[in-house]
Parts: sequence; C-alpha cells; structure tokens
Amino acid sequence: MTTDPQTSHHCGRFIAGPTSRRQMLRQVAGGFGLAAFAALLHEDSVAAASPYRIARDGMLPEPHHAAKANSVIFLYMDGGPGQMDTFDPKPVLTDHHGQPFPMKKEVTQFDSNGNCLGTPWKFSPGGTCGTPVSDLFPHVREMADELLVVRSMTSPFNEHTNANYFLHTGLGLAGRPSMGAWATYGLGSENRNLPGFVVLDGGLTPPGGLQCFGNSFLPATNQGSVLRPAEEVLANVRPRDSVDQQRRKLTLVEALDRRNRGASDDQIESAIRNQELAFRMQFSVPEATSIDGETESTRRMYGLDAEYEQTKIFGRECLLARRLVERGVRFIECTCPQVGGDRWDQHGKLKEGHENNARAVDQPIGALLKDLKQRGLLETTLVIWGAEFGRTPFSQGSDGRDHNQYGFSMWLAGGGIAGGRTYGATDEYGYKAVDQPVEIHDLHATMLHLLGIDHERLTKRFGGRDMRLTDVHGKVMHDWIA
Repeated sequence: MTTDPQTSHHCGRFIAGPTSRRQMLRQVAGGFGLAAFAALLHEDSVAAASPYRIARDGMLPEPHHAAKANSVIFLYMDGGPGQMDTFDPKPVLTDHHGQPFPMKKEVTQFDSNGNCLGTPWKFSPGGTCGTPVSDLFPHVREMADELLVVRSMTSPFNEHTNANYFLHTGLGLAGRPSMGAWATYGLGSENRNLPGFVVLDGGLTPPGGLQCFGNSFLPATNQGSVLRPAEEVLANVRPRDSVDQQRRKLTLVEALDRRNRGASDDQIESAIRNQELAFRMQFSVPEATSIDGETESTRRMYGLDAEYEQTKIFGRECLLARRLVERGVRFIECTCPQVGGDRWDQHGKLKEGHENNARAVDQPIGALLKDLKQRGLLETTLVIWGAEFGRTPFSQGSDGRDHNQYGFSMWLAGGGIAGGRTYGATDEYGYKAVDQPVEIHDLHATMLHLLGIDHERLTKRFGGRDMRLTDVHGKVMHDWIA
C-alpha cells in the first residue's frame, strides 16, 4: 500500500515525512488557520509573472518510476461509436450486408436484432503506417502515425450507466473515484492555481452523471472541476468582492472551524486546499481559458470558424485542453456536444447520427493532435479516444446498431505510446474480440503506468481494505509503449 507520509498507517504506525506549508500552518495556527491563509493567498494572487508549472502537489512524494506522460486528455465519445464504422474495417460484414447474421447473438440491450449491417463508409489508409481509418474521420486519419488503435477492447456491461461507471471508475456501480481523481490523488497538479482534474462539458453529461468525475472516498480536491467551452467557463469565477472582503469571509470561516475541530485531517486538508484553489481560480481560470491570444490560423485549424455549431463547441474544448496541458493540469476530459438525436448511440438512423457526431469532433481532434505535436507536447501528453462500448455488426431495426461490449475500438496517442500500429482484433464481422482482448482495467493500469504510477501501489484505505482504480485486476500493456 502507498502511504501518505503525513498520515498514520491504518494499523497505527506513523511514517514521518516533510511538512508542507499548509500542514505547518494548520499545526501552528489550529483549525484552518485561514487568517494566515488570507495573506498567503493574496501574496500568491499578485505573483502574476510566476511560471505556470510548479512542483506537483499529490500524495506521492515522487512517482513510482520514470513517467513518460505528464498529462492525460480523454476524448470521451458518449454512447459508443461503431467499431466497424470507425477504426476496424470489416469487408466480410459489408459483403454480407442484409444477410442473416451467421454467429450466435448474445443478449443485447434491446434485443431487436436483425441481419448483417455493413458500414456505409469507406476506409482509407492513413499516414505512412497505412492504418485504415473510416471516411468519418479524415482529419484524424492524417495523424494515423501517432495512433495506437486498440481493436480488442471489452467491457462486462452493455448498459450505458453501468458501462460508464466502469469506464470512468473501474467499477460498474456508483461510488468509486474516477480515473482523473486517482491520477490527481497520486500526482496532484503542476499548477497550484488550477484544478488538477478538469472536465470540459460540451453539453452531454455521461449516463451516470457527475459521479463519473467524482472523488468518492478520495479528498474533495481530487474531484473533476466542470468547465464550459464558452466565454464564461465557470459561473461566478470572476471576483465580485474585493480582496479585503474575501479576507473577512475567510476569517469568518476560520471562526466557524473552531467549532468543528473533530473533523478528520483529510476533511480539514481538503477544505483548506479548496479554499486556496477557489481564491486562486478567480485570477487563473480567465487567463487559462481565454483564446484571445490564439492566432487566427490556430482557431481555423480547430474549427472555431466552422458553419456547424457543434464543431465550434468541440473545437473550443480541444483548444482549451491544449491550453490546460500547457499550464500543468493533470487530467482533462472532453465530452461531446449535443448534436440532436442520441449521442453516438444510433439505434436507428446510423448514417445520419454517426456523421453528425463525427462532423462535430473529427476536425478538432485532428487539430489537437497536430497542435500538441507541433508544440512538443504530444510526447508528454497521453491522448485517449473512446467510449463505454461499441456497436453490434447486426442491425437493430432496419438502420441502427445495438450496444456491444464484446469487442470494440479505442485509440491512444502520445505520452509514451508507440503509434502507427493496431493492436488486437475482432472476428471477421467485428462482433467479439478474438485476438489479444483488453479489459478496461488494463487501460487504467497502462494509463497510470505512463504517468509514473504503479497501479497496484496507488491505494487508499476505505471500508476495511486498500482500494485502487484497478481493484484487484489490470495489467500494464507493455506492448503499447514505445
């Protein structure tokens, strides 16, 4: 078990370690010590010329091993794109379009299953590696040399809510910390003025709600901070009160704290850090999320001038993700915009729905990969694209696909990933993973490994056992790593 050097071990042993400034203030001032913090925060707020990045502030004194990635950007494709429509071409399926499906059909979400449904889109090779990518993603295809396309992902769940909990937290039920929370719990942020875990909300909250971004039993500072890709990314972030007025409010909170000294150290620490961060965000968030300084060519590359409004929305998300990575934010999730219909969840009107969703995200994602690479950030930024599951190769109704957890595609780029390759395979119809199947726990273990974290050693004692993101599962996919 990894142990916080400032806390008691669960069996009563104490491990000494260095004292942080927050802990020192807590010890010498009692309670929050917010009177002292008010002055401290004011000093920090006026240090506008300081670098973005600082020493990280997580519970690990140092990473378990040398990290290849500093940050993660998770491009969440809400609903589940069809693997045979995007990154896993199946010519046999297309050849048998409209014919009875020859394999045994497992129980699906809605069980209204028909014949083989070939993809409406052609595939073309991308980059020098020649990885085939659907015409749905021409901009992503240009960056194929950076992609590791995993064609053999699996999940135990075929319902959105449970599958989303599993994708985001490693458990198919509510109540566990998200992968972003675990990453920041271990490593913190490299920018004390911004949250370590940011969710850019394009308009669609995943099934399962905000618990997909929650901290659960981890400190509250590790939960995702939800920002909008709009002029005002966060309500009330711009200060309405003067510094003096805010200092008086902090002093009041200190007085109230004196009446609650029974709170645990974790609660006190989280409250302190949240007060700090809330104060600092008034100055840092507007700067970090302003695109006024971006060039016109950059804006056009991300699609901010597109006719399709949803392209603009996701383009701004991806541009903000790059800006947050530059400023040391550890984990960023970008959610899809609302395009009408039901996300990537096309139980009917497959062609219309998938094309609308791809039109929204393709150009911005291609721009993000290109921009990160041009700025030298891609090699230290792990980009993950994917959803909670894929789609069936047989039809639901006449022109839709049901949920399929038995084999689907995700891809990774940057952050130590060996790109320009595919990994694993589904059968000739794209139904089930038949070669090198991968579990979500393996994805989580590999993500943490690239960040310098041993997934078996990053734990938190809760409910009588040592909890971790991968539970008792997961293996690092060393074949994916450069």
